[in-house]
Amino acid sequence: MIDADIRAALCAALRHAQQKGALPAFDLPADVPVEHPRDAALGDYATPVCMQLARLARMAPIKIAQAVVEHLQLPAAIDEATVAAPGFINFRLAQRWLQGQVNAILEAGDTLGTLTLGTGQRVQVEYVSANPTGPLHMGSARNAVLGDALASVLQVAGYTVQREYYVNDAGARMRMFYATAYARYAQALGRTEFEVPEDGYHGAYMVAIGEQLAAEHGARFLELGEEAGSQAVGELALNQVLAEARNDLAAMGVSYDRWFSERTLYQQGQYDAIMSLLRQGGHLDLHDGAVWFNATAFGGSKDEVIVRSDGTPGYFASDIAYHYNKFVERGFDRVIDVWGADHQGHVARMHSMMQALGLDPARLTVLLYQLVTLKRGGEIVRLSKRTGDIITLREVVDEVGADAMRYFMLSRSADSQMEFDLDLAVAQSDENPVFDIQYAHARICSILRHGEIVSDEQADLSLLTHPAELTLIRRMVRLPEIIQLAAEQLAPHHLAYYAYDLAADLHAFYRDCRVVSSNPEDLPQSTARLRLVRACQVVLKRVLDIMGMSAPEVM
Repeated sequence: MIDADIRAALCAALRHAQQKGALPAFDLPADVPVEHPRDAALGDYATPVCMQLARLARMAPIKIAQAVVEHLQLPAAIDEATVAAPGFINFRLAQRWLQGQVNAILEAGDTLGTLTLGTGQRVQVEYVSANPTGPLHMGSARNAVLGDALASVLQVAGYTVQREYYVNDAGARMRMFYATAYARYAQALGRTEFEVPEDGYHGAYMVAIGEQLAAEHGARFLELGEEAGSQAVGELALNQVLAEARNDLAAMGVSYDRWFSERTLYQQGQYDAIMSLLRQGGHLDLHDGAVWFNATAFGGSKDEVIVRSDGTPGYFASDIAYHYNKFVERGFDRVIDVWGADHQGHVARMHSMMQALGLDPARLTVLLYQLVTLKRGGEIVRLSKRTGDIITLREVVDEVGADAMRYFMLSRSADSQMEFDLDLAVAQSDENPVFDIQYAHARICSILRHGEIVSDEQADLSLLTHPAELTLIRRMVRLPEIIQLAAEQLAPHHLAYYAYDLAADLHAFYRDCRVVSSNPEDLPQSTARLRLVRACQVVLKRVLDIMGMSAPEVM
């Protein structure tokens, strides 16, 4: 990539300048920053490294920059390097190189932007993992899109990625869900003496589940007695909730390699294994009738309950066993858990758990995201229009579409608050970024259909000299950088920004440069521009694919 080539050239120039005595001896930085200037007139890339080295070199930054440039061997993509006060070095891409990238992009095709950053490391991304006690609500939408897009970015960046949904199908809340399902099932059969537990699930969806199970199975589960009947009905209700979750996630293009059941941690011995390890390591204490994990020994703010006073494992026990399974039994090099910001307080205990298991805490990343506020007509939407209850994920997907849902959920960094405007998400205007980006792809397809009688394979790309043409190419060649940035920072929102900027550059090019012309004299220019448009289609479709969005050919 260009920025990496510039970085390597700068490091070589610094060493060369020191060898020639133009710079004094000092330790070179481990990383030389290369960025894009805010003012495009200054160049395509820039480095502020000379300001950072001023104290070490005991020289003015601008003097350091001049010495570096004098000993700099420019990469093939760079036309010139210039010094600017107070010590920046600016780089400008060579026009001939830019023109040549049109064919390079077309040759790369669907592999454009594929990196070797991950070197095949096995990474698991676990996301959504909502308790299977009801339909997925709108609160899970950002989690789903963020995790799914991040997994795609990491795959493109060279990691071997597994997508996983952790099904919390054990514990007290699951028992309460079973009891609720059984009560609603019995009520649907006229047995009104069965009541939903006070701390059970009182949503309308449970009534619907009970009615459906009663219609399908009749009273046969009542004949089993309450304990066995509750277990049987609860299992059916759980399967129904999970099936709906799969369908709802699939409707927005989210899928998994594995749905992992919490129960297996107890059935296959992982829970017993971690309890033994923690006891042997002296990490457990017994007081107040409960078993506690000594998190404070690892810098935690407080110790954590592992086994409650009634003898049942707590949530944290399952978390430890689950991550033991991930790292030790399945051998993932790295695990990324996508959690809502309301779980921030649990991050420290997760890192304490890693240390207690003898694992490097750096291998576990908890990616926190802020919640989403839903708006319509400028007003906050809190309840479903259909049921007066929770707003389900599927309800919003059905209203705005999967593409709008995915784009808007990626349009802000994970740590930023988000307002999702339902009216804007369905607007067919340039105010809606989803419409604007997808219209850019449809516009490209329209241009190519009009120009299909012309072969552009032998196009003279040196004719691409208009500022709008070169601006578009400059944007196109940045895609690999954007993918690397998103992978390194675990921040797929960079793709959303990039797609919007690329679409804007394409629309500006279309406004300023006529592509298909009936004038024979314009044929060479038209051919070159058709080639450019075809390459832009590759880039735009590639970034839409990574974000999990469609690339419509007609709008």
